[in-house]
Amino acid sequence: MNDEEQKEIAEQVKQSLRPMNRELPRDLWPQMLLRLDASARDRQWYAVLLSPAALSSVPWFDWALLAALIVGICAFPRSIPIWLYHF
Repeated sequence: MNDEEQKEIAEQVKQSLRPMNRELPRDLWPQMLLRLDASARDRQWYAVLLSPAALSSVPWFDWALLAALIVGICAFPRSIPIWLYHF
């Protein structure tokens, strides 16, 4: 393509796209606060605790430690009082 064709294509693209308005027509923050408040009222405590966001925020080594604790308790049930003492 030569310069003329590139300028023609650029002009056609400019004409086909409408100008972008960078300002929002209204403030969205009050609506966001209402939405957060409504969702917080509707949720049960266990839904928040077992949500995917809460579960994914726990590091992998914490899950590994929990798995090791469960396996250890299953393998050595007499160690349960020791674990209860430490917690």
